[in-house]
Amino acid sequence: MKHYTLLFSVLIIVLLAACKKDEDNREIDDKIINDYLQQEKLTANKTKSGLYYIINVPGNFPKPSINSNVTVYYKGYLTNHQIFDSTQVNQPVTLPMRDVIEGWREGLQLFGEGGKGILLIPSHLGYGSAIMPGIPANSVLIFDINLLNVE
Repeated sequence: MKHYTLLFSVLIIVLLAACKKDEDNREIDDKIINDYLQQEKLTANKTKSGLYYIINVPGNFPKPSINSNVTVYYKGYLTNHQIFDSTQVNQPVTLPMRDVIEGWREGLQLFGEGGKGILLIPSHLGYGSAIMPGIPANSVLIFDINLLNVE
């Protein structure tokens, strides 16, 4: 029984530490995004989750839902403008909303079909502490989005 109590105590400590780290990253990410917006002379809106977005062209209906497939052109880059991913010229991609990062799931629902804009995604809505090709751990991600089609 003592082993279970010890294991439970350790688990609680690890979970609390992880929550504190996430809160710290949110503050850091928020500063990184605001510094980037100021540097680039951009104005963005912010959602409750911490996602920043700029809608240049709102688009029309339909708007995507979590069950939609979306066809998009996009360019993903870091705040230093280093591109880590993009669609090819004249080759948009179709993706299920369920399979994209949380920042896209939330952000794309703000655009209508034909919409264009920018998503500034804090790390907790992107890849978090995971290291991805061309993306360091805890990175703020920026995506230029052109939502072509919603199915």
